[in-house]
Amino acid sequence: MKFLRPIIVLTVSTWLLVGVAYPLVMTGISQVVFPWQANGSPVRIGTTVVASRHVGQYFDENQYFWGRPSATIPPYNPAASTASNLGPTNRLLISHIVQRIHTLKATIPGLRTNQIPASLVESSGSGLDPDISVQAALIQIPRVAKATGLSPAVLKHLVDSQILGPQFGIFGVQRINVVQLNLALYKLVHRG
Repeated sequence: MKFLRPIIVLTVSTWLLVGVAYPLVMTGISQVVFPWQANGSPVRIGTTVVASRHVGQYFDENQYFWGRPSATIPPYNPAASTASNLGPTNRLLISHIVQRIHTLKATIPGLRTNQIPASLVESSGSGLDPDISVQAALIQIPRVAKATGLSPAVLKHLVDSQILGPQFGIFGVQRINVVQLNLALYKLVHRG
């Protein structure tokens, strides 16, 4: 019995420190220092939260720019973040890529297979990536212009205004957050 009491005290103390106190302190600090990020980086239209800045959304309507394919089921399910884990010679992966290429070519007249960036046909490691390459956004302009009635020049300017640089200025390449781009497009179409 004399050995049991210290074990129980140590277990309960550790649980209170690591399981209760530490999370409460970290949550409090994050709410003060980084409140937007700590609350999921919400994207709003008015007062309504419509998305998260860091989680891709499923856009399949022609009037919106399409994001990177998602490996989750259903698409862009943050509770099921996962890669497809399919290797480059896997027939299922090849079938998915061929289908995505076919869909893109059917909705964007004159598009050639060699013009399609990988970010429009291959899912990311998390299955939730909100970013695509600048080229992936630019090749979609004809489809979006036809569906929205906006001129390609206006859409090109919109895409250019949404280009993000490399992470911390050095990691990666220029990219476009599709959620932010589509929010800007929505505001442009529904202005006034």
